[in-house]
Amino acid sequence: MNRIFKKGPDFYCDLLIIGTGGAGLRCATEVLEKRPETSVMALTKVSHPQKSHTSTAQGGLAVVDPRDPVDKNIFHMFDTWKGSDCTADQNIIKKIIESSWEQILWLENRGMHFSRDIEGKLSKRTFGGHTLNFGESLAYRAVFEADRTGKGIMDTTWGEALKRGIRFLTQSIATELLFTGNQCVGSVVFKQKEGEFIRILSKATIIATGGCGQVFKVTTNCRQNTGDGLALALQAGLPVMDPEAVQFHPTGIVGPGILASEALRSEGGVLRNKDLKPFMERYAPKMKDLAPRDLVSRAIETEIRQGRGVLNPDHGIYHVWIDLRHLSEYVLDMKLGEISHFFNKFVNINPKEELCPVCPSNHYHMGGIPTTEFGEVQNGSQDTVPGLFAIGECAAASFHGFNRLAANSILELITMGKFAGERVLEYLKEAPAETSKAEGEHTLSLFSGYLEAQGRDSLGRIREAMQTMMTGKAGVFRTEAGLLEAVEGLKELKDRAAKTALSTRGLIMNQELVRRWELDNLLTVSMVIACAALNRRESRGAHYREDFPERKNEYNYHTLTTMEESGRIEFGKRPVDMSILEAGGGHAQKFGMIKREY
Repeated sequence: MNRIFKKGPDFYCDLLIIGTGGAGLRCATEVLEKRPETSVMALTKVSHPQKSHTSTAQGGLAVVDPRDPVDKNIFHMFDTWKGSDCTADQNIIKKIIESSWEQILWLENRGMHFSRDIEGKLSKRTFGGHTLNFGESLAYRAVFEADRTGKGIMDTTWGEALKRGIRFLTQSIATELLFTGNQCVGSVVFKQKEGEFIRILSKATIIATGGCGQVFKVTTNCRQNTGDGLALALQAGLPVMDPEAVQFHPTGIVGPGILASEALRSEGGVLRNKDLKPFMERYAPKMKDLAPRDLVSRAIETEIRQGRGVLNPDHGIYHVWIDLRHLSEYVLDMKLGEISHFFNKFVNINPKEELCPVCPSNHYHMGGIPTTEFGEVQNGSQDTVPGLFAIGECAAASFHGFNRLAANSILELITMGKFAGERVLEYLKEAPAETSKAEGEHTLSLFSGYLEAQGRDSLGRIREAMQTMMTGKAGVFRTEAGLLEAVEGLKELKDRAAKTALSTRGLIMNQELVRRWELDNLLTVSMVIACAALNRRESRGAHYREDFPERKNEYNYHTLTTMEESGRIEFGKRPVDMSILEAGGGHAQKFGMIKREY
């Protein structure tokens, strides 16, 4: 380390988890339950693990009760495949869904309070794109804990990990992965409170840093979701898969962009345009308001583009309405109490009496660090990287393809957390010692640059310009001209950021320094999203090109994107797994390249 940086002592552990959301903690618990002597460290850049983004998930987990008389796992698999626009990997779909009920029991046996009906059975909701008998009717498939299901998962996994001896390192960021040969042996970490850099050397390392929603101007994501894990992988020369697959939730609350869960429409909420007319039947005649999110988001944007939106005078944003006024007080107070409270608290609207303003808000990244079905990270040649795993939203196994169905994300994080934990246990049996001669040369160069810059500009304005550009050019609708403009604009913003001086140059609790690092991560992730969207000249799931509105068979693959230098993109391909189709059997034909109509 350069003399201007304070270097702390090295730490050693068996397992390092970068990120403390539901996926990371489910993995930690799996390891500690089966191998209690394992030393596990988990770091988070926020002040407490409970502030992880998983806590904000509202609606539920999609799962089929084996005793259900009408629903079956094969229907859930079909819905996930169709919802993904035929780009999810079928081996992942099968593995996750067949394990889903076991994970519900795991959570409940450890204290999660799932909501129950008057007969004492688990209550269930229907969500967009979930059907019975291959699309014939709506499926009530999602179990939930009121409208705070993610908080229930966090309470459970955090408590289990804590009582088994996990060690948390808060307000700390991983700035560089460490390797010995091709084996990952830990990470360089910046501890904000101490203002010092340390090395954490570990036999196994898991990236579980969550999403990158702060790339966009309006998002349901927490402030800390700045694509740190994706940037960490790209910096190490590893690919990001399907970065162009970005989901916009149809019903963000106008103003703060906070999620107004699909549970609102599941319980009977209706979308209306400025003339107060329901409009979804024109876009999805069968599923209507409960069509998949990509279709509903495009329908809302189309209503607005064609003059049937409403201008919000406070925020200057066009929106449509969601009408909840006809729902019972029991539904609004007991089943949707937290979401109803959000409308009251953040936009001063009483949903029992008034229409609620909503518009599409960035919500989820289907793309991520490519992994196997066990969370093992793959390089550009699709070989696994020894000692390195990725799970949660920053990873792509891929369960969601190009459009995630509601209630499938927290299902993925608890199942993939378990699978990765099982593989980590196998890996630790023969893992070599965690040693490395690397001292964090990349980190030194990066942070030296931040502190030595002398230019006068505003990091906040650069970030805002990036978010505005990505929302306008790489949002719900995309075109070649807009994406080219975004790529060139991002290069200019990168240059501006590199020259911008910090007003405070100390290292201890310097939030401007952390924001500078986050801005680099956001610009990096924005560039791979824009370039991959430019490269895929078709429309598929949430990636919609107005100039290429149809899905094309020549793009039936996953995009692998590497970027060792900003703007120098290389593309590769990973085939889409079609193993359910290839296995044959009675329903195999449902898993071909089917039409996507709702």
